[in-house]
Amino acid sequence: KSERNVVEEELRQRVLADPYGRLFYLDIPEASYAVLPYHRPGIGSIADLDSATLEDVRAFHAVYYRPDNANLIVVGNFDPAKLDAWVDHYFGAIANPAASLPKVTAVEPPRAGAKTIYVYGPNVPLPAVVLSYAAPDAASPDAAALKVLDAVLTTGKSSRLYQLLVYRQQLATQVLSEPDLRRQAGAFIVGAVMSKGKTPDQGLAALKTELSRLREAPVTAAELASAKNQLIASVLQGREAVDGLGSELGQAIVVEGDAAKINSDVAAITAVTPADIQRVARRCLDDGAAVTLVYRAESQRPPGQPDALVQDSPAVAAVPLTPPASLPVAATLPADQRQTPPAPGPAVAVVPPHPFERTLANGLRVIVAKTSDLPIVSAQLSVRAGAATDPPPLAGLSSITAQMLPQGAGGRTAPQIAAAIESLGGSLDADAGYDSSAVHLSSLAATLPEAMPILADVARRPMLAEDELERVRRQQLDDLTVNLQQPEGIAGLIIPRVVFGEGPYGHPTGGFPQSLNRITRADVAGQYARLYRPDQAVLVLTGDITPEAGFALAERAFGDWAAPPSPPIAAPASAAAGPRQVVVVDLPGTGQASVTVAGRSIVRKDADYYAVKAANAILGVGYSARINEEIRVKRGLTYDARSEVSALRDGGLFSAAAQTRNDAAPEVADLLLQQLKGLGQTAPSSAELDARKATLTGGFGRAAATAEGLASLLSTDAVEGIPPQEVADYIPAIQAVGAEAARAAAAKLTDPAAADIVVVGDAKLFLPALRQRFGAVSVIPAGALDLDAADLGASTGAAAAGGAP
Repeated sequence: KSERNVVEEELRQRVLADPYGRLFYLDIPEASYAVLPYHRPGIGSIADLDSATLEDVRAFHAVYYRPDNANLIVVGNFDPAKLDAWVDHYFGAIANPAASLPKVTAVEPPRAGAKTIYVYGPNVPLPAVVLSYAAPDAASPDAAALKVLDAVLTTGKSSRLYQLLVYRQQLATQVLSEPDLRRQAGAFIVGAVMSKGKTPDQGLAALKTELSRLREAPVTAAELASAKNQLIASVLQGREAVDGLGSELGQAIVVEGDAAKINSDVAAITAVTPADIQRVARRCLDDGAAVTLVYRAESQRPPGQPDALVQDSPAVAAVPLTPPASLPVAATLPADQRQTPPAPGPAVAVVPPHPFERTLANGLRVIVAKTSDLPIVSAQLSVRAGAATDPPPLAGLSSITAQMLPQGAGGRTAPQIAAAIESLGGSLDADAGYDSSAVHLSSLAATLPEAMPILADVARRPMLAEDELERVRRQQLDDLTVNLQQPEGIAGLIIPRVVFGEGPYGHPTGGFPQSLNRITRADVAGQYARLYRPDQAVLVLTGDITPEAGFALAERAFGDWAAPPSPPIAAPASAAAGPRQVVVVDLPGTGQASVTVAGRSIVRKDADYYAVKAANAILGVGYSARINEEIRVKRGLTYDARSEVSALRDGGLFSAAAQTRNDAAPEVADLLLQQLKGLGQTAPSSAELDARKATLTGGFGRAAATAEGLASLLSTDAVEGIPPQEVADYIPAIQAVGAEAARAAAAKLTDPAAADIVVVGDAKLFLPALRQRFGAVSVIPAGALDLDAADLGASTGAAAAGGAP
């Protein structure tokens, strides 16, 4: 029962609470396949899950969980002889059933013609359109050409659909395409989420125009080279980490039927020609057999119109589940007779790449660390100021300023910058956090000397054009429109204000509608001048690069960047903490509630930083952490319960969160608080502490093994005043935390008595019980939420509702 509930919460979280979950998980598969089982979502429906019995589960396990239907993939640092012995010991005695493995042999029939299907979902903020075309299987000789075609359409900001729909015509806030290639026949999906005020018909016309161009004329040599370079760079980045390589091997074995495919996939991509792309476009992207989906809010459904799609169509092929005559049942032993889970293995000495540092004459710090011989490099230029310096009326100013940097610089327009970087197999973007702003460059090692001058132009010589500001603002507002219809998205927007009030950390870094609409070009130019200066910046280069090469590139690109005479900008001091708040945002019709307990926490330079990280891991990092064990494993109330602590320069934010069915929100909030309170009462056992420390050190080791991951770690430390050598100290420092130190550090996570509670969901299903548990509750209708107001619109919402909250 508990696991059934967990899967139902996963369905609510991924499908029912997400405004576009129904479209991507349910509607597109149901519209794309008539006979193959891909028509049905793998997760099923609530009714499916409720009807499944324990006998069904045992039968499925007996029929399909067998050696001749399994692959064991191990990637990483291990002793092959020991692995072989463990495989023989644990798996060698498992016999295959006598019955042959059931297989679906149905063939997807050709589509009879084009059709349009109108589908609807609750709380859909912006309409979406999708075109679904029939495609071959993953092992098809045309698979590589379809992947390159997909990259031409939507990979990067120089791609055809992004340039037409998002950039030039501003019809869409997002474009998408995917060659959904499977073991049997697949589908090729193309679509767009429309911008506010734009219609599905406009989106469909633009999509079809671009697809027609692909059929009528070959792609250019520049487009082809850019698409190939980006695909190859993506493959290399995926193989940096052991889990990425393992996943790629699994995909090759299960879907393509041959593990050796990973050795030939890059060559296949390299061999694709313009004629190949035109040929597969003509063969697959046939408008005469396309299924068009138009997805709108439920409020726009014509009265009495039924659902056009059926999840459990009788035409869909299914293999009867025929269990063996005798189903072995493994009895659960009494608790005192069960085997003790094995302890974590001996600690592996992880040695992060050694960072080398040099400071240029203008004050720019340069840090270089070689991570591997894979030919990719990550470069990140960060400045030590961000959203915490936003003037109160202009929340989001630092974010908008950062996003403006690649939108024209050094004499290149935004499309020219995107085309130049992406033709080199790279990507470039910029963003802002509370304490820093950054420009990120990913590049193939061979093309880094050509990419670095573009990074320098973007950081040093942005045009900050008025028309680009309007384009960035509109994109940000469209993103907010979507977030404001998702429980977790709303929670993320309001928690900074609830916890930090009107202080420098008291607004979302990306701003909110009212503040974004106030920002002028003069505001952006002023913030750029205040933030971006070499004496407050650090350039980190990681990947396949030597210190000497990195320092030389940095000197050429940034050596003549002059520091201004004015003093650096500083963020104002944080406001004093207020009393606990219990805030509810009412989002009627949403499929799930987001529940968060949050409060102020430590600064990054706190002497107990590593002990606090360990304490937080015990509480909510990983599957076996306390809140996940209590809320998911024992009670089946969530798919994922987690906690995190963001230690910043002048304060910190702790949060523990879970998404759950609406009526369970009060219970989950209470459980989160109980576990937080209990964390500091007794020291963890050595087994619990060792397991959680292993989770932290393993995650850190995997991040530090990739160019992008190490660049992020080094950059974050640098802007917070932590020396780069501390990357080598992280694992020993975590391993040195003792049980009593972890217990004592729990008090620094946040004060449970003062922690705020934020619940976003369908309030009619939980509000009385929440008030009974926690007393006074501030209730804000989602439509009345005002991120510009100190009380988030609670007073306005109450007045609109005709009474006090």
